[in-house]
Amino acid sequence: MPRRTGLAQKHPMHQRIAIVLGTNEIASAVAVFLRKGGWAVILSHDPALPVMRRGMAFHDALFGDPAGLEGIMAQRIDFITEAFPVFAREDKVAITWLGLTELLVLGSVDILIDARMLKYQVKPDLRGLAKIAVGLGPGFFVKGNCDIAIETKPSISGEILMSGVTEPADGKSIPLGGAGSERFVRAEHDGRWHTSLDLGMRVYKGFIAGHQEGDAIRAPMDGIIRGLVRDGSKVPTGAKLIEIDPRGGRAAKWNGIDERPGQIAMATRRAVESYKCEHRLTPSAPLYQ
Repeated sequence: MPRRTGLAQKHPMHQRIAIVLGTNEIASAVAVFLRKGGWAVILSHDPALPVMRRGMAFHDALFGDPAGLEGIMAQRIDFITEAFPVFAREDKVAITWLGLTELLVLGSVDILIDARMLKYQVKPDLRGLAKIAVGLGPGFFVKGNCDIAIETKPSISGEILMSGVTEPADGKSIPLGGAGSERFVRAEHDGRWHTSLDLGMRVYKGFIAGHQEGDAIRAPMDGIIRGLVRDGSKVPTGAKLIEIDPRGGRAAKWNGIDERPGQIAMATRRAVESYKCEHRLTPSAPLYQ
């Protein structure tokens, strides 16, 4: 039996291509599930909101840092032609600063997924930009701005909508170790964020975790740093800067695919597979090889 080399067996012209908008933990989980399902995947960063749960995401690969989830590694590309060697690898996804309009020159894209989790913004109409357009979270209307929608609200995470509108955001946080929204610290104004801390570190309530435009930002409680916006990031008012896992010790989790992103990712893959079969869609061929 020949030794596995990590190279995909499918020729690039016959691969199914998925564009995932977002580099957060949900977008990254979706990318993993699609890559394992045979899609060639590229994630596009949107600077509108900084990524906080970086240990659960591919985001840091944009800065040249290693970023992997469940055996899948992200590789940054800066030009479209760099995507195809990445697509040929079963163990890799591409990640880029390039925007959607730049990525559409890939050709007739099979799947376009908006996983940016911009909960309160008006969503663009994604239909027609790919064979299947999927919207995750609040603000999506099946047959209005997407073909399929996936609920991300904690109580109904992973529910697939083939019609109707997704639930609006309610501002509530999933309890973790008995703590809700109080485990987060949000930016009180626009500005550059600086920190010397890292994910997984133990901190205590009141400890200075970083500075935003000279203002000291303190840990809201004792625990392990679960989420932390990358040093040097520009953050808007209201963006989450820090998340503390109050459980501490081995119970704390700050890396890997968490339960909720996994549910959403699994539902997304199941939904697009079902839609593809129902509509008898065949893989698109990209413009470049």
